[in-house]
Amino acid sequence: MPAYLLRSRYLAMTFALALLISGNVLAQRYPGPQPAPLPPPLPAPVDQPYAGTIGLSVDLTNVHDRILMVRETIPAKPGPITLLYPQWLPGTHSPSNAVSDLAGLVISADGKNIPWMRDRVDMWAFHVEVPKGANGLELRFQYLAPIRPQQGRISETFADLTWNSVLLYPAGYFSRRITFSPELRLPDGWKFATALEVKSQNESVIQFKDTTLNTLIDSPLYAGANFKRVDISTGADNPVFLDVFADKPEQLAMTPDELQYHKNLAVQAQKLFNSHHYDHYDFLFSLSDSVGGKGLEHHQSSEDGTRANYFTDWAAGVPGRALLPHEYTHSWNGKFRRPADLWTPNFNVPMQNDLLWVYEGLTDYYGNVLTARSGMRTLDQARDGFAQIAANFEISPGRTWRSLVDTTNGPIITAHGATGLIWSSWQRSFDYYPESDLVWLDADTKIRELSNGQKSLDDFAKLFYGIDNGSYVTVTFTLDDIVKAMNTVQPYDWAGFFRTRVYEVEAQVPEDGFTRGGYRLVYNDTEPEWMKHMDHSRGYSFATSLGFSVRGEGGGELGGGAPGGIAEVWWDSPAFKAGITPDMQLQAVNDQAFSVPVLREAILAAEKNGAPIKLLLKRDKDFTTVTLDYRGGLRFPHLERVESTPDRLDDILAPVK
Repeated sequence: MPAYLLRSRYLAMTFALALLISGNVLAQRYPGPQPAPLPPPLPAPVDQPYAGTIGLSVDLTNVHDRILMVRETIPAKPGPITLLYPQWLPGTHSPSNAVSDLAGLVISADGKNIPWMRDRVDMWAFHVEVPKGANGLELRFQYLAPIRPQQGRISETFADLTWNSVLLYPAGYFSRRITFSPELRLPDGWKFATALEVKSQNESVIQFKDTTLNTLIDSPLYAGANFKRVDISTGADNPVFLDVFADKPEQLAMTPDELQYHKNLAVQAQKLFNSHHYDHYDFLFSLSDSVGGKGLEHHQSSEDGTRANYFTDWAAGVPGRALLPHEYTHSWNGKFRRPADLWTPNFNVPMQNDLLWVYEGLTDYYGNVLTARSGMRTLDQARDGFAQIAANFEISPGRTWRSLVDTTNGPIITAHGATGLIWSSWQRSFDYYPESDLVWLDADTKIRELSNGQKSLDDFAKLFYGIDNGSYVTVTFTLDDIVKAMNTVQPYDWAGFFRTRVYEVEAQVPEDGFTRGGYRLVYNDTEPEWMKHMDHSRGYSFATSLGFSVRGEGGGELGGGAPGGIAEVWWDSPAFKAGITPDMQLQAVNDQAFSVPVLREAILAAEKNGAPIKLLLKRDKDFTTVTLDYRGGLRFPHLERVESTPDRLDDILAPVK
């Protein structure tokens, strides 16, 4: 090597060594940034009473602007106090209460405004210094509900008041030890319904009896211009009411048969659980095409919302019939008995969701069973419902990598910024609802098989939820409690049963409940009769055939947007493999302008003549033609009877005598 090259290499090595040494010296002298200290933790809740009663006054008269005016008086001693806006809400299982909707907060003491400061870490916490000589605080603020009714629950004729949206409460106490005195002002002429007890009413101003914070938040209020209350408890000493609010007065009408179905629901639920844990129960039920639908459980009531023609076009509503049975079941499962880590001392302590497959999943199963037992669905319709659940999982490969129990984290994940799942059949959505239906059907038929028909999951319901009849005090449970109760009803390896179906990744769809129940899942081109009555102009699912759902001429229901918009594409389906994505719009089918009937006919024609299906799609400003070599037909799922096995499924769905 030439001398000048040796000299250059030597100088480079010397320079690098000098940099390394100086860098080490600088690193020792300047170690880099260190984390700033976090603010002190918020006061931990303790099980002792808060001194005094908090006054709460809500003005609901400005429904035009969707603005609720709030005034609150909080007894407090001089010194620091932290006020909390409820964050974690039972029923949503997530930190879903939007503090961004609180506005105009002014806090005063003895008529003078005093400053407040939001916690630097917890955005739902507000720090205040109560001045010397003061004995309390007065708060004034607004709750700004969504302007578009479909995004919220307030319109010109209806309002759903959730108390968690219109109050702050002192940190450091169990919610059951904080007492509120609530008051509400309604628009003139409006009626209301709630599980709260009324103390007095002066025209549109209602004063409710003092109640604890946990009961207040657990007792929402519906109000509106068009209202009808129906007793569906058939003379029981713990009455059940259907409190119906509608867009129009004529939508409140129900036939004698429809009324009887709802009365049957109350009767069949009592026979299932053999107990009640409410003084009176109120289905707060909105029938509307303007405000969004809803289903949210409470101990002595539920927030329920569905289409405006629920009663006036009964035949069209089969898919949504389980709403009321589901939420009613929650009075026992989820409210009275609750997973231990889903019970929290107040509304700002995080929840843990790993037993939602019991809280929500078992409720979903009982809800579907009660829907059939009450007559809200026929046996054929109920079996089709189970078939559709299984069929969806047969085409959803997300089960190959993600366990059922991990989906129980879905509410928390989506509450932290997720904008919606693009590939839900692969990512997995809130599958702890429908897949648990199959798991619990499996368990129910297993008990019936092992006991030769002497026992069933109904016996578990009475044993586990029928305790402390008449008590409103929540009783928590763990997985061990579930397994112990199941073994009391029918000895078996229930711990292993739930481990393999819930806690481990299992690609096989749990369909043993069908085979043990006397049925098998099949597919054909026969559309169920009840499906023909549905309004398909809003959208249609071709999930089990081509592998996508599409919006119809009415748009909206399957995701909003223009007709032909692809709402969802199933992973590894024919549509997925052809490159169809949820941001496309279907323009034409086999050179004909798209409509749902045209696409259906193309699928049936391909099944007969073997010709491929040609689709013209638009993505942004670009057009593309996709050819699907699919000949499998429409593939409607059904349960087909297997005569060699006892018909345990129909026994499950039959009303209890």
